[in-house]
Amino acid sequence: MIISVGIDIGSAFSKGIALKDGDIVASFETPSGGDFKLTAERIRENLLLKIGQDLNRKVKIHIVATGFGSKMVGFADEIKTEIICIAKSVSNLLPSVRTVVDVGDLYTKVLRMDNQGNINNFILSGKCAGGSGRILQIISKVLQVKLDDIGELSLRSKKRVDFSTGCAVFSESEAISRIAEGARKEDLLAGLHRSLASQINSLIERVGPEMDMAMVGGGAKDIGLVEALKEIRGHKILVPSMPQMIGALGAALIAKDFFMRSSE
Repeated sequence: MIISVGIDIGSAFSKGIALKDGDIVASFETPSGGDFKLTAERIRENLLLKIGQDLNRKVKIHIVATGFGSKMVGFADEIKTEIICIAKSVSNLLPSVRTVVDVGDLYTKVLRMDNQGNINNFILSGKCAGGSGRILQIISKVLQVKLDDIGELSLRSKKRVDFSTGCAVFSESEAISRIAEGARKEDLLAGLHRSLASQINSLIERVGPEMDMAMVGGGAKDIGLVEALKEIRGHKILVPSMPQMIGALGAALIAKDFFMRSSE
């Protein structure tokens, strides 16, 4: 039996996917916490237990790690960059896509690839949280709205509140001031999504976009952000199911390729 495992250790959340004979049979997601080694072990154990494999039983397993804390996955057979794993996954799920926007907790990444999934160009946002998914977490806490709910809530906005800054710190202060002035939560969220989408669009333009375009990462779970980027760009944005798992899936697919090469 062949098991291919992909583990994506992110700064906020870590994910894992297991492929059994090439098919997805298990997935697991957990907060990364402060000990990436322990988190990686937890992911591996949960994945293998889900597919009924005793950790001591001899089976063919190949593990590929990726993400912010990938170097801490000591049991990984290979380590691959997030960009490579994202391209691998998206080209497999959405073969028509040529431009991918990955909105993560720390960074937003935009990459352009060819019809074989080869990367032609990519760009990474700066370290400011205002250009990544972190700002969504910050504002959800300020507004006391669950992170999973802010997208739907923002779509109810009737009068968007535009933010005058793209900085996370100043956006937080501005949101607090606007609340004191009586602004509605949905209007603030609509403005925040517009501000973040504008910053993302600047990255897209710099990479030289080609159609089709997809959004992945945790930020792609936020329908308000996806719709804001659609409005700015004027075209559809494809979003795969479980977009936050794309990195882990790409790593698992690369692990599967290892067995395919070995059998040749």
